[in-house]
Amino acid sequence: MPRILIAGCGYVGQATADLFHAAGWSVEGWTQSAESAAKVAAKPYPVYEVDITDEARVSAYAGVFDAIIHCASSGGGDADTYRQIYLNGARNLLDRFDGSRILFTSSTSVYAQRDGSWVTEESQTKPARETGRILLETEEFVLGHRGIVARLAGIYGPGRSALLSKLLSGEEIIDPTNDRFVNQIHRDDIAAALFLLLNRPSPARETYNVVDDQPILQSECYRWLAEKLNRPVPSLGRSTSTSKRGANNKRVSNAKLRGIGWKPRYPSFAEAMEKSILPSFAEFISNPSH
Repeated sequence: MPRILIAGCGYVGQATADLFHAAGWSVEGWTQSAESAAKVAAKPYPVYEVDITDEARVSAYAGVFDAIIHCASSGGGDADTYRQIYLNGARNLLDRFDGSRILFTSSTSVYAQRDGSWVTEESQTKPARETGRILLETEEFVLGHRGIVARLAGIYGPGRSALLSKLLSGEEIIDPTNDRFVNQIHRDDIAAALFLLLNRPSPARETYNVVDDQPILQSECYRWLAEKLNRPVPSLGRSTSTSKRGANNKRVSNAKLRGIGWKPRYPSFAEAMEKSILPSFAEFISNPSH
């Protein structure tokens, strides 16, 4: 029975762990805090409190794994947090589990294009922010150890959608001078992609974009949601967004991942919203005070 470590058993990590466990893998999850581990104590696989930034804690671990997925989250932290969790976390994992196959979940925010063009894994990566540069540095480190990199688009799924939350808050605006394409991916489609990448004789040092089939303009997202939910369309104005993706405007291609057999269950924003996401927000949608 192959053994896999999910280093970062959170929103994406749990769905991924569930998929591997269902397929017969021996799964172990790590989280940064005891509180996070306690929340998933009912899972049919163990989840332990192990902070991957703690070199001594990781190096003292006695087990072995065939594969490791480094999908820990920075929690929206600053550059120092990124360096600790992503780069130093990857170093600690590979120092301890050098013979394991590793997959690192990076981000499509490493593409800094602003012209709405299509980008592939071969496109230029030159992020303006230090956080993006740290992600690239981590990618290079992992690839240098014969690992795999999965660049995730904006994550959404049950109980989680930044665009929907902003619309429901009534505070979002549409900036006609700064509209941009939104690239998204459903949590369950991420899990399926990671499962595929570690269940095939994939060449080492490979990078894949994990994104749905249809990039959509941010303004179109809000207008679709407003019509669907019978809510006001966000007002027009000047955006002051400081999101790590806010300055970028590109359409990310998933052709390489599709080429090895991956097919998203939720290929578009509308399908994901109607089949998976809106039902999980039913309480907030039906309550006018939200």
